[in-house]
Formats: sequence, structure tokens, C-alpha cells
Amino acid sequence: MNESEFPPDGRPVDMYLDLLRVRMDSEDFAMLLKVVAPALRALDEQSAETLDFALDPQETEELPQEIRDEAALVIATAVTGRLDNQLVEIQVDGTGPVRVVTDAVTASDPDRLAEIAGCIQQRQNDTDELRGIAAASGLPTDF
Repeated sequence: MNESEFPPDGRPVDMYLDLLRVRMDSEDFAMLLKVVAPALRALDEQSAETLDFALDPQETEELPQEIRDEAALVIATAVTGRLDNQLVEIQVDGTGPVRVVTDAVTASDPDRLAEIAGCIQQRQNDTDELRGIAAASGLPTDF
């Protein structure tokens, strides 16, 4: 669907949710809405640039992977305004497989996915180093 096909005043995330409502089991859709509602409210109240989005592991650990994947895609659609987001699993050395949401072009580009994996690995290394510094300094390491 391209932008000219959007209904007037229609947000892509609303259209995506409507498609999911039709496609998903009612109970699964209700669980999905419960997970994405806080992020969608936050987006309505603030600009996406000032927010950091992550699904709460404690709220989502019992959810089926399909619902967690759809939640990530709903939030990505709300942030980007695009309906071509894809969820891909990339292998990150030292971390294992990581699921990321990206646009369709990037999802089909192995070189770009390798760059993303490198960035994720570097971020993990930086976090581990900071935790080590915090531990050596007697500071909390649960950040």
C-alpha cells in the first residue's frame, strides 16, 4: 500500500492494527493491544525522537513469539509511519540471534544486516565494560 491509498486522517499504525484485528485471534489481539498501548500512548504525547522503545521483558516473557513480533512491528509502524517494516533475525557474535525491525530494503541486504550486527555487538561490549567499571566502583550494575 502506498501513501496515496491511505484514507484521509488515517495513520498507518491504525491501518496495520485493523489488519491484525481481522487476521489474529481475538484473545491474541487483545494481548497485543495490552503490550503496545503504553508505547502508542507515549507516541501520541511525545515525538518519537525523544522516546526509547523496548518491550518490557517481564510483561512479554510469557507471550508467544508471534505476538511479541507483531508488537515490535506495530511500534515500528507507529514510529516510522511505514507499512513495509520487517522483522529479521541476525546473528551477533557473543550474543547469539537478535531480532530487529527494519525496512524491507535493509532486511534484504546482507551487508547492511552485518553492519547492524556489528553495531549491536559494539553496544553490548560497551555495556559490559560500563558494568565492569560500575562494579569496580561499587555502583549499581543493573542499567
